Amino acid sequence: PDEVVALGAALQAGIIKGDVKEIVLLDSIPLSLGVSAKGNLFVKLIERGSAIPTKKSRIFTTVTDNQESVEVHVLQGEREIASENISLGKFELVGIPPAPKGLPQIEVTFDINANGIVSVYAKDLMTGNEQKIVVNPSSGLSENEIQRIIEDAKLKEDEDRRIVEIQKLKLKLEKLVESIEKSFMEFGTLLEGETKKKAEEAIKRARKEILSDSGSTLNEIFYELSDISHVITQTIMNDPLAQMGIKSGSGESQQKTPEEKTKK
Repeated sequence: PDEVVALGAALQAGIIKGDVKEIVLLDSIPLSLGVSAKGNLFVKLIERGSAIPTKKSRIFTTVTDNQESVEVHVLQGEREIASENISLGKFELVGIPPAPKGLPQIEVTFDINANGIVSVYAKDLMTGNEQKIVVNPSSGLSENEIQRIIEDAKLKEDEDRRIVEIQKLKLKLEKLVESIEKSFMEFGTLLEGETKKKAEEAIKRARKEILSDSGSTLNEIFYELSDISHVITQTIMNDPLAQMGIKSGSGESQQKTPEEKTKK
C-alpha cells in the first residue's frame, strides 16, 4: 500500500509539473451529487462519473411569498426521489429580502477539488449574501455499496419516473390553482356566476388530488382548470375597466404564471 501511495503521488506531481505527458489520471464522482427540490425531487448538479476537479452551478428560487431563508439539503445518489438518496448535510441561507415567490435568484454551486472534497455554496444574487457547507461524499461507502446503489436505481428507474411525472404535474396544477385564485382576488366582480362556481369546484378537487398519492385524475383536473383559466383570461381581456386596471398596473401580475420553484 505504501508503494502504491508513493507511486501515485509521484505520478500526480509529475503531471502537475508537466513532466509526464503520456499518463492522465482522472478521478471521478462515484455517485451523483445534488440537492432536494420542492416535491421531494432530486436535482443533480454533478453527474456520476464526472471527472474531478469540477464545478457546477444552478439557479433556484423561493416557494412562498416573502420567504427570507432557504434550506439547502445536499444529497448523494442515483434515485430521482430526494428522500431515497444519501443525505450529506444541510445548511440554511438567510437574509433573503422579502419578495414574491419565484423572484429571488439563489445560485447553488458544487465545487469539488482534486481530493474529492465538496464545497457547496448558496448565494443570493441580489444581495451577494452567501453560505456554504463542506462534505466528503466518498466517506464510509465501499465499492460494493456504491455498486448496489447504482443497481438499485436502475431497477427502480421506471417507478421513479412515474413518481416524478406525478409530482411535476402536481406542481403545475398547484401553480394553476394559485393563478386562478389570484384572478378572483383582483377581478372578482367580473368573475361571478357559472365560471366562478366551476372554478371553485375544480379547485376543491385539485387540492384533494394534490394531496393524494395516486394522481389518477391529475391530468383531467389540470386540463379542466386550464380551460377555466382561459375563460377567465378572455373575460378580463374583454372588459374595458379591467384593461384600464391592467395598463395602470393594478392587475398586471394577473397574467403572469408563477415561475418554476425548487426548494432547497
